[in-house]
Amino acid sequence: MRLILFDIDGTLVPGRGSEPRFAAYLWRHRHLGPRQVAGFLGYLLRYLPRYGRSILQKNKAYLAGLGTGEVRGWAQDFVATDLLPILHPPTVSRLRAHVEAGDRVWLLSGTPQFIAAPLADALGAHGAYGALCAERDGVFRAASPLRHPYGPSKVTAAREIAAGAGLPLDEAIAYGDSINDAHLFRAVGRSVAVMPDRRLREAARGEDWELLG
Repeated sequence: MRLILFDIDGTLVPGRGSEPRFAAYLWRHRHLGPRQVAGFLGYLLRYLPRYGRSILQKNKAYLAGLGTGEVRGWAQDFVATDLLPILHPPTVSRLRAHVEAGDRVWLLSGTPQFIAAPLADALGAHGAYGALCAERDGVFRAASPLRHPYGPSKVTAAREIAAGAGLPLDEAIAYGDSINDAHLFRAVGRSVAVMPDRRLREAARGEDWELLG
């Protein structure tokens, strides 16, 4: 039995990420209004100096004022109607093969937990470790996420998952698409670059990482 870690955006979900797709879903269903737009723009202005190019990944303020229970319900519907039909078939096949082989499969992503968890359930994975958005009294806040596995912090998250599963991280397999996943790739035993960006493709050739798609 091995630990298997799958990224979501760009790895299971091709093209546009799951969170922008979810924001479009919320807009289409008229769940977003002036407060959410103002929260999103205000966060950009406030935190751009701190986060720079990572600002869009950190910005969960489009959820400001929305009830946590409602958002989780909408996310479950979104996963079923919008995400599952467009998943990358070769990656899904790998995931299911690992499950059938008896491996422990987790989704590890910077997308919110309320998206990652139902997606993991639908795919038969054993768990999901996503971003935890700031909330208070059952309502999301226009603040930075409490937990955001992205770049180097994915390694910390992976260690936590491995410890909980009782499996060695240095024997794990990781699937990812971005150069930001290279930190995790160097911490596991085997790495698979799925539809990689240019920088990860170049790194994969030098590191002898497998290329998929």
